[in-house]
Formats: sequence, C-alpha cells, structure tokens
Amino acid sequence: MNEKEIQFFTEDITYQIKGKGILRRGISQLATDKKYLLGPVNIIFCSDKFLKEYNKTYLGHNYFTDVISFDLSDDPELITGDIYISLDRVRENSKVYNVPLKTEIARVIIHGILHLTGMEDSTELEKEGMRKEENKYLSLIIKN
Repeated sequence: MNEKEIQFFTEDITYQIKGKGILRRGISQLATDKKYLLGPVNIIFCSDKFLKEYNKTYLGHNYFTDVISFDLSDDPELITGDIYISLDRVRENSKVYNVPLKTEIARVIIHGILHLTGMEDSTELEKEGMRKEENKYLSLIIKN
C-alpha cells in the first residue's frame, strides 16, 4: 500500500495540516486491518458554507456537517475517494467535546475512511459500531 496515495488539500480556506505522515500510517493500518487495498484518497479541508452546499447538492441535506465522503471506487476491495471536512465544524466540535483540534481532525478523517469501507452510521447500532472503530484507530494516531 502506498501511503502517498493519501493527499491533503484545501478548498475555500487556508489551512496547513500537521502530522500527515502519522495520519497516512493510521489510514494505511485501517485499510490493512480491514483487508482493503488503498487507492487514491483526497482529504479536502473546507468551510462550513462550502460543505453545506455540497451536502445540499449531492446528498439533499440542507444542514451543516463535519465530514462527507464520496466513494469513487468500482472495486469493493479498494478504498478510494474524496473526503471533505469542514474545518469550521471540526473546530467547534473540538471545543464542544473538549478535545484538541488535532484529535478531532484525526477522528473525522477516520470517520470518512470508515465510510469509504462501507460502514454506515444511520442507526444507533451503526453509530455505536462507527464510534468503536473511530476510537480504535484514533488511539493509533493520537498519542497523548
């Protein structure tokens, strides 16, 4: 697996993410553990306004969200896609949940990757499973 397949971008904001290497290794470990190949993954940081418009246009939801994943793979064993992250929402969530910004950023990246593996979080049971997986991989990425 080529961790360089994971690229970081910004859309309508200026932001420089720190710790790209450890994030890439964590994503690679997640893919390996779940027996997926890792293809190109773009992680795009943007504003609330930008992501709300994407949410409305592509998913039909007229509300703010922290992360949206677009699976671009035709192969069920390949993780490839675009993950859009609202930096505004992540910053607010880090305050609400009293966690460092880097922890919340890592959590939403993991969340987005889990969606690219097919995990859902529509029901309470699915949300519980998603949170368990997020925490598992977050512990590999964030060393407090």
